[in-house]
Amino acid sequence: MALINTAIKPFKATAFKDGEFVDVSSEDIKGKWAVFVFYPADFTFVCPTELGDIADKYEELQSRGVEVFSVSTDTHFTHKAWHDSSDTINKIKFAMIGDPTGEITRNFDCMRETMGLADRATFVVDPEGIIQAMEITSEGIGRDADDLVRKIKAAQYVANNPGEVCPAKWKEGEATLAPSLDLVGKI
Repeated sequence: MALINTAIKPFKATAFKDGEFVDVSSEDIKGKWAVFVFYPADFTFVCPTELGDIADKYEELQSRGVEVFSVSTDTHFTHKAWHDSSDTINKIKFAMIGDPTGEITRNFDCMRETMGLADRATFVVDPEGIIQAMEITSEGIGRDADDLVRKIKAAQYVANNPGEVCPAKWKEGEATLAPSLDLVGKI
């Protein structure tokens, strides 16, 4: 799981997005910030709460130049059926990638091999295709889109302000730190 600061691997897949099946690939994110949200399976319990939470933040993420891709080992056909049958999933506007072979899930090292399902994992990828943040939780622990947005804001701030870092619980507009010998032992 040493994926931080590594490039994502090339991929091609079919996704369900905005009522259509679309081809997506690693080429689609070049030059853009991206979030990959892996989840175990469609028609489950925690997964729709997480995806619905991210759907509520999608417009804000788009305004920050961030594209969102949800990924499970279900097919794009299953994503459409879930979208059509669930009020929560119906509000999703981002691409729901089908990964039935598990190639993308394995590329991000979050496949539960004995089950053929993705872990509950999130990856923030910068415009160069480099993983800047990741979070993986166990099956029953849902993720929080507010914290995801906060991490993206911090990653974008650090990328745009070399020599500065964001401390714990940093919020946009708050003070950052400039690591230096003078700061050692003073925090």
